[in-house]
Amino acid sequence: MDEETHEYASPACMLHEIDPAYSGISPNFATDSEVFAWRKPERQKLIDERKALPVAQRNDYTRAIASHLDQIVTKVAGKHISLFWPFLGEPDLRGWMAALTARGAICLLPVVVAKAEPLIFRSWKMGDRLERGVWNIPVPAEGAQAVPDIVIAPLVGFDAECFRLGYGGGFFDRTLASFDRKPFTIGVGFESQKIATIHPLAHDIPMDVVVTQTELRYR
Repeated sequence: MDEETHEYASPACMLHEIDPAYSGISPNFATDSEVFAWRKPERQKLIDERKALPVAQRNDYTRAIASHLDQIVTKVAGKHISLFWPFLGEPDLRGWMAALTARGAICLLPVVVAKAEPLIFRSWKMGDRLERGVWNIPVPAEGAQAVPDIVIAPLVGFDAECFRLGYGGGFFDRTLASFDRKPFTIGVGFESQKIATIHPLAHDIPMDVVVTQTELRYR
């Protein structure tokens, strides 16, 4: 699922006359396509590095991340909180999700409906039936659909401005842009995934907070 090329309001023949910052393009690149081309190998490198972490070390990091999350996700009773099923070495927060459910939260998992469409979110708790979704990631088979109050999103990469590098489908940015009220957004990943910049584009939406095993970073 590659990132889609976004069209410009100005005709293509005039784009060279426009300051890249004005058109929303990173000043290090002339076009969106160049940013997408840069992101593809960067994304793969970060995923490979994450997958190479020893399992025991990844588990230690995940416990530290859960401890940091407890500092900012506090009054959870009745709140809809979206998390994620671990994929390609991501932090496995399913135990923390179960603790949220025990505290009265309604936990959700994201579901891809179709390419270029916003995600939907369905409720899920341990023991509920799952089915295979996109990339064979398990998704709730029968959970109630809801709009999250808090979105906890996995990071492939992130920068100091809390911009998130994802898998390239644009699903989270598209979904956040579709909400009438933006939920509180938390990006979760490992410290090794920090990069100088993701070269954000006009459609990129930063996280409110990025959480790693080392610290909390507020936008």
